[in-house]
Amino acid sequence: MTPSEGKRKIVAYKPLPPDVLAYLTEHAEVQTVDPNDHAAFAAALKTADAAIGASVKISPDMLEGATRLKVLSTVSVGFDNFDVDDLTRRGIILTHTPDVLTESTADTVFALILASARRVVELAEWVKAGHWTASIGEACFGVDVQGKTLGIVGLGRIGGAVARRAALGFRMNVLYTNRRPNAQAEDDYGARRVELDELLAKSDFVCLQVPLTDATRGMIGAVQLKAMKKTAILINASRGPTVDEPALIEALQNGTILGAGLDVFEKEPLPADSPLLAMKNVVALPHIGSATHETRHAMNRNAAENLIGALDGTLTHNIVNRQVLERRARRDSKGKGNACAKMPLPELRPISAPRRAFRL
Repeated sequence: MTPSEGKRKIVAYKPLPPDVLAYLTEHAEVQTVDPNDHAAFAAALKTADAAIGASVKISPDMLEGATRLKVLSTVSVGFDNFDVDDLTRRGIILTHTPDVLTESTADTVFALILASARRVVELAEWVKAGHWTASIGEACFGVDVQGKTLGIVGLGRIGGAVARRAALGFRMNVLYTNRRPNAQAEDDYGARRVELDELLAKSDFVCLQVPLTDATRGMIGAVQLKAMKKTAILINASRGPTVDEPALIEALQNGTILGAGLDVFEKEPLPADSPLLAMKNVVALPHIGSATHETRHAMNRNAAENLIGALDGTLTHNIVNRQVLERRARRDSKGKGNACAKMPLPELRPISAPRRAFRL
């Protein structure tokens, strides 16, 4: 499909719910493409004003020639599939969906905590295999969650929702590390901000809730795992590369830590030969953090609204690279210049001196 003359064009590189697609179609012409067909995808971007999708890495090379492109809208909270600096240089706004998935992702995090602590997956498979032939003994016991200490690395939206569940639902002590203090979590849940070393040493559960950046890549490695309690469980539902996976595998095999609950991995899908899949002390999920019907629909709708708002120039939130807006504002301001100087000057006429009345 070619865009109609003068009509805005949106490229959708993921399937969208019918009502979301209809919403976009009300505002622009929509072309659906398969992102696995890289040539067709790149060609579509060259004539697009905006694009919407998820789970696909969009490199600077793919944007060469996409001079009309003004907005990229990702149906996710994470944006590590994009070179944000490059988008900013090109003047392309990147939007994401940070708020609508908070609660469902926090549910997944707590499911990992409970499943890992109580060995839910391991014992469910044991029962299905027909091994439950008598009353269980100590070999099947797990560990408590209530009353324990939860360490949250990155107390943002999702981390805060996890802290609320932990403190109010399970009477857990909450420690956290963050670039800035979280006064609400401290006041409402008794959370205490500490350095990472202290959090690792004192926590029964260490939960990662950080974005993937140069600073967080591999932030949990062999040294950090050795600093944890031998009875501790690592929970990761943020981004896989925040953990040094070979170091984690070794720590789990050697009993350096008790177990792990993982929704994300260095390579996804997780290779079938990964040692993690053979470990009874690992709960592995296929990156389902926000994967409920309700939340995924809300994310798609939110991403579509972000896209149209950004195209129309009315969006003020959910923007990753606000520098683009600031640059546009400066450019517009410079273009307007001094409003008074732009006003047409009135015609100037010579002013005659008033006549004086003389008396003789």
